[in-house]
Amino acid sequence: MAVDAVQRRMAAILAADVVGYSRLMGKDEAVTLATLKAYREVIDGLIANRVGRIFGSAGDSVIAEFASPVEAVRCATEIQLEIGKRNAD
Repeated sequence: MAVDAVQRRMAAILAADVVGYSRLMGKDEAVTLATLKAYREVIDGLIANRVGRIFGSAGDSVIAEFASPVEAVRCATEIQLEIGKRNAD
């Protein structure tokens, strides 16, 4: 009896969402959506730069896969730093 080969691969998963998204939407939906769109462009670009692949997104969240845990952590750090700079403005 032949056994089907199982294909395995290692992956690091980055998951992120907006803190207080519902509150922000309730306060000013138009501004929140515009800000989310601008931030997602930044986040998507940083993920692509680190050779990640976005495989999920709903509302204010993004889920990405990286072949390297190091690249996932570097990407997460870059996202936090860039969004932090933008929030300070």
